[in-house]
Amino acid sequence: MSILIEKIKRVPKLINAYNSPKIFGIGANKTGTTSLEVAMKELKFLVGNQHTAENLVQDWARRDFTKIIKYCRFSTFFQDIPFSLPFTYQALDIAYPGSKFILTIRDNPDQWYNSLTKFHSKLWGKNGRIPTKEDLQNATYIYKGQPWDTAQLIFNSPEEDPYNKELLINYYNAHNQNVKEYFKHRPNDLLVLNVSKKNAYKNLCKFLDIQSKTNNFPWENKTSKITQ
Repeated sequence: MSILIEKIKRVPKLINAYNSPKIFGIGANKTGTTSLEVAMKELKFLVGNQHTAENLVQDWARRDFTKIIKYCRFSTFFQDIPFSLPFTYQALDIAYPGSKFILTIRDNPDQWYNSLTKFHSKLWGKNGRIPTKEDLQNATYIYKGQPWDTAQLIFNSPEEDPYNKELLINYYNAHNQNVKEYFKHRPNDLLVLNVSKKNAYKNLCKFLDIQSKTNNFPWENKTSKITQ
C-alpha cells in the first residue's frame, strides 16, 4: 500500500515535469556532474534516473535519439551519459525547444584526465593502476564488460592503451569547444560552469532564474571536496 501511495504522490510531479522546460547537464563525466546533480535535487528539480539513461548509450552510438528523447519526458534535469556525449545536446535542443544546457568543466584538461583515470583506477584497476582492456572487460557495472564497451563507443581508443591521454584530452577539448560554438549566439541557453569556482552556485541559480541564498555549492563547506 505504501508503494502505491508513493506512486500516486509522484503523479503531479511527473505531470509537471512533462510540461516543464528541460535542463541538461552536458559536461563530460568527472567535471562536477555529481555535484550538479545534488544541487538540482536540492533546488527541487525532478532528476532522471541515471542508470536507466546509461542503458541508452548504444542508441547514442547509432545516433538514434528516439528513446533518449522519450526518456526525458517525465523528468526535468539530466546529466552524464548519454547527455554528456557529443551530438546528444543538438538532438535534445531540437526535440525540446526552450531547454537550458549546462556545460560543466574542470580547471584544465589535465585535471579532468587525472580525475577520470583516478576514479576508474579505484573502480576497475588492479592495485589502483589505470585499467587495462582486460580489466574493463572483466569489470561489472550495468553488466560484465560494460565499462569496456562504453569506452570503445565513446573514445574508440587503442585496445592496448584505452586511456590514451592525448586522445582523451582531445576528446574533452573538442566536446567543450563544439558546445560553445553551437550556443555562441544563444548566451541565455548555455551556462559554462566550474563548480569549484567562487560564486558557482549563485551563477547556477541566476541561470535558472532562482533566488540564491548562497554563492557557492553548500556541501563544499562540509567536506572541502567536491563530488565529481
